[in-house]
Parts: sequence; structure tokens; C-alpha cells
Amino acid sequence: MHTKKLKIIPLGGLGEFGMNCLALRWEDDIIVIDAGLMFPESELLGVDIVVPDISYLIENKQHVRAIILTHGHEDHIGGLPWILNELKVPVYATEFTLAYVEGKLEEHQMLDETELIEIAPREKFTVGPFTIEPIRVTHSLVDCVALAIDTPVGVVIHTGDFKIDLSPLDGKPFDLHTFAEYGKRGVLALLQDSTNVERPGYTPSESAVRPRLDEVFSRTAKKLFFSCFSSSIYRIRIALELARAHGRKVAVVGRSMMESTEIAQDLGYIDVPPGLIINPGQMRDYPPEQLMVLISGTQGEPMSALSRAAVDNHKNARIDAGDTVVLSSRVIPGNEKAIFRVIDHLSRREANVIYDDGAHGLIHVSGHGSQEEMRLLINLVRPKYFIPVHGDYRYLRKHAKVAMETGAVEHAIVIEDGDVLEVDKHDVRKKDKVTAGRILIDSGSSIDVVEDLVIRDRRILSEDGIVLAVVGINKRTGKVERPPEVVMRGFGGADITDEARKVVLKTLDGLSGEEKSDYGMVNEKVRVELKRLIQKSTGRRPMIMPVVLEI
Repeated sequence: MHTKKLKIIPLGGLGEFGMNCLALRWEDDIIVIDAGLMFPESELLGVDIVVPDISYLIENKQHVRAIILTHGHEDHIGGLPWILNELKVPVYATEFTLAYVEGKLEEHQMLDETELIEIAPREKFTVGPFTIEPIRVTHSLVDCVALAIDTPVGVVIHTGDFKIDLSPLDGKPFDLHTFAEYGKRGVLALLQDSTNVERPGYTPSESAVRPRLDEVFSRTAKKLFFSCFSSSIYRIRIALELARAHGRKVAVVGRSMMESTEIAQDLGYIDVPPGLIINPGQMRDYPPEQLMVLISGTQGEPMSALSRAAVDNHKNARIDAGDTVVLSSRVIPGNEKAIFRVIDHLSRREANVIYDDGAHGLIHVSGHGSQEEMRLLINLVRPKYFIPVHGDYRYLRKHAKVAMETGAVEHAIVIEDGDVLEVDKHDVRKKDKVTAGRILIDSGSSIDVVEDLVIRDRRILSEDGIVLAVVGINKRTGKVERPPEVVMRGFGGADITDEARKVVLKTLDGLSGEEKSDYGMVNEKVRVELKRLIQKSTGRRPMIMPVVLEI
């Protein structure tokens, strides 16, 4: 129907953190802003990632013109393979974001069939009835943009993730001037990042971590292990510059860290002098005081490089007594247990672990603007309508209140996933709802959609069965007290119980005593090895549930 109104339709990211995806529709033309994922909660057994339900886009696929990305974090680009599987449309993004996207699409064998179009700040482009100008914003990642979208009823600005950093390390500051110019012309609606709305004041610049990190480098007598998000290019750059200044060679360990560092070097965001970075295998050739290890795994992921090094199970990264480990990142809610488990292992190695020590100076700063930055941008843009995006409902509600308190906004409207907001120059109202929600993805050799968790569990149990691997471990000695029991139900044909028992035993024999005391790691290793055996022997993918009994 030709309503002659602009429709703003969030499909993910409003009502939860992550899974950011928003559709903008004018009559028969739709553009999509971002295509993110969420990582599953622990109770979603067998689920690898969570992506937005794009039923609305699939139903209207003949009208979808493009996907436009604000930046390269997983909660903004991670759902692309799933969405592009359904919608064959071009993807617009900045140079650095496209480098991440290319790697992701190549992994899913989708690169050759996807049209990727590079965009740049202040260079306008047109998609259907929309004229879009990317605006430079700063964030914890590089090459990030907001989008000023000229529509038939006025300008809509989507900030993407941002903080206002006027002195970033790459010399490309937040473009306040262009936002102010749009404010003078008149802005119909501002969609602004709500992530840090509960934080008063301003978020410090990325460079604010340098003094404290410089002090850490100065005081470290042995090896220094530096861990941050692999996408934190500014933080990686600071670590490399400090390593050089303090006479340390750098070994980069962990797949994601190596990929990000290489992309940042190729695109000129990191300048690495010859000889600074060494192969991890060369670490033994240098004395400890001349080494820094840039290592992935800051969130305590069970099979990450840092987690394996923490239990002395990494072929190159060995952590010895007196070494220093810096975790330069925030603790993502839900990851506390895994992170503190890794810190415990590092403490057993008698390493000096530095994390979240704000009392002694910053080792991490947020990539999102706090309340005063939000107010500053609202006052510059002075939109008629304000729509908070990104975050749980309470964040959106508080953000709307902050916006109205500035006096620069006529109406602040809180919407959630699936709401259809109709906007024109005279009116704004919620009208209808579309299908929205989350799709659970089990990514094995292909992308399998888990339509509903209960249905999925029932289907697996009825078709592929269940495997219980029961292991009894003496917590004090780390010794396996009795042969493991493997119970298989729902299998037809091959009986591989004895073989499975041998695989579990072999897996346990390969673990150190300390690893055996880490039940999260025991669970994951047993699950992975059993999955490999069963798929190879039977082609089945049963639910595998290791049970570790403390004896």
C-alpha cells in the first residue's frame, strides 16, 4: 500500500543487545541498516549464533534494495551470511568493514556471488529513493560511520555505534561539523546508540589508556601478554607502539588477532616497523624481558589462545611465574565465570594479572558515548523525532527521557523489534507490527536454522538421539577415578559405544591435571571429540552432553 509515509522497522537490537538490524521503507523500496548477530545464552544447547528473524524482508524480497553497514563488529555484520542466503542484494560498507565482511563471506563460500560496494565519509550515494551520506564517527573499531539518509519526507540520521573522540589515534576525528550542518538544514528523525545511557559524563578517548599501559610495560620484568578484543585496532596499535618503545619483540597469537592485525596493517591503520613482529615459534629465541605476546581470548572462551596458555596447553605461548598478563577489555555480562576461571589458572602460573583496575588508571575505555555525548549530538542535530536504538528496553526508555530533557526534541518514541513506526513531516505513530524475533543457528558444515529450541531438541532426540558421557574426576588430584561411561540412545545401526569410550579416555589422558579441574574445558574437549567420531562413523549429529562428576 502506498501510504506516502516513511516506515522505520527494527528487526533486531531494540529490546536486546546485539543482533542489530533495521529496515527503512518508502513505498516499494526498502534498505536495511546492519545485519548483526548475538551469541547464545548458555541454556541454548547446541546453538552457535542467534540472528534476527527476517521474515518481513523475505516476504518483501522484491523490494529490498541494499544492506548498508555502519561498522564491522559482529553485532552489526555477523548475520550477513544468513541474510544474504535469503536476499541477493548489494552490501555497502567502508573499506575496513568490507575487509571483515570479505573474510566472513569467504568462509561461507558466498564471496563470489555477493556484490560489495565501498563507501566513504562525505561521499553521497543513492539507493532507490534514498540519498545516503556516510558521516565519520569514532568507536572502538576503525572506519565507522553514521548514516544521514535523505528520504522524500526528510532526513533520518542513524548514528550506528559511536563515541565522540576528537583525538583518535588514526587522526580521523568524529565529524561534528557535518552533524551540525544537517542540524541547520533540519532533521526529521535521529536514531541514536543507547548502549551507555546509564553512564553520566563523557567516555574517555582511546588514547586515555596509554599512560597506565606505559606504566605496566615499564614495570614488567618478564614476558608481557596483552589481550584485547581482536577488533580493537586502536588498542592493538597502542600495544605495538609501547612494545617498540620498551624494546620488546611482538608475537601475535590467536587466529582472530592475527587476521585483524594483518587487515589493519594492509589498510594502513597500524604501522609496523620491520623486525618488530616475530613468528610465535621464535619466542624461545628471545629473553623474556624482550617479548610481548598479543593474544586473543580476553573473554575466557574455552578454546581461545589465552585459555589454552593459561593451562599450559599452547605450543608457543607459555606463561611462566613472574610474567604479566593484561586483559584490556570490559567483562561482557554473562562471561564473568569464564573470565575469572582463566584468571584463576593464570594465578596458578604465578602470573601478575591486570584487569579492570580503574582505581590505578585506565587499561580499557568503552567504545560508546556516555550521556553528555548523547546530549551534545542531540543538541547539534535537533531532530523533530528521536528514536533510541541498541539495547534492552530499560536503556531505550531512559535514553528517550535524556533526549526530551535536552529541549531539542519534539517527540521521543520508544519502539521495539517488529514495531512499524510511520513518519512524515507532520506526524509519527506506531502502526502495526511485523514478524520479529530470533533465529537460532547451528553452524556446522552448513547453516542450519533451529526453528524453535524445544522443537529442535525433540527433533534431535527423535532422529539423531542423545549421547551422555559420564566422567568421574578427583578434584584434588585431577585423576580419572573410574572408566568413563558412554550412554547412547536413539541410534540405529552401528554400535560405537566402546569406540566412544576409548575416545573419551584418550581425550582425558591428553589433559593435564589442571585442565581436568576446569570442567568447562573438559566438557568442551569431550564434546568436540565425540562429535567428530559420531559424525565420521554414523553421519549423525546427536545431542552430546558430557557430565563431569566431582569425586
